[in-house]
Amino acid sequence: MTDYLQAVLAMLGPEEGHLTDPAAWLELEEELGRTLPADYKRIVDAYAPVQINGHLDLAHPASDSWNLGAVMRSTSATWAGSSWESHVTGPDDDPRVFCGLPQLSFGTPEGLVPLASTDQGAYVFAARQVHGFSEGVVVQGSEGDWVGHPMSFAEWLYRYLIGEEMAGWDSGTFYSGPVQMEYPPAVPGQPVREASGPERGM
Repeated sequence: MTDYLQAVLAMLGPEEGHLTDPAAWLELEEELGRTLPADYKRIVDAYAPVQINGHLDLAHPASDSWNLGAVMRSTSATWAGSSWESHVTGPDDDPRVFCGLPQLSFGTPEGLVPLASTDQGAYVFAARQVHGFSEGVVVQGSEGDWVGHPMSFAEWLYRYLIGEEMAGWDSGTFYSGPVQMEYPPAVPGQPVREASGPERGM
C-alpha cells in the first residue's frame, strides 16, 4: 500500500521547513474550530509558501505573504457569498450530498475549509467526510464542477502531480521531469526563487 505522504515528500525533494511554527497552526485551528489534516500540515510546513508546477498555490499560517489564515478567511467569505450551487446538476456533483451535509458552509468547523488553489481557477477544500471517507478532499474546478475525492490530501496531491484529473473537469496535465517550485520573496525586492525536486524518471 502506497504511503502517499512519503511519496509526495520524495517527489518534492529537500524540505524548506523555514516556517515550521506549531503556535501558528494552533491559532489557526482555534479560529476554525477544527483541526486540519496532519498530512496537509506536514506538506505545508515542509515547503510553503510555494507555487508547484506553475499552478498550485500552498500558503503557510506563519508567513507574512501568502498567509494561510488570511487566504482561508478571504476565500471562505467569497464562497459564502457566491452562487456555488448554480453549477450543481444533481446528487453526484452536489457537495452537500457527497459530504453528508444538510447545508454547505465555508471556513466553519463542519463545512469546507480552503486548503489550496490554482491559478487556473480551481479550489481545493478539506471536508469532514467525503463519500464516507474521513477528512476527504473536495475540489471545485475552473469550470465550476464539484468533485469529492475520498482520500487524504497527500494522496490527492500525489495524483495531481502525476497528471491525474484532480483539479476539476479536463484538468489532468502531466509535467515530465522534476517537480518545479517557485518560492515568493521573503522580503520586498527579492526575486522569486526557483527550485526543482529530484528526477522522477517520468
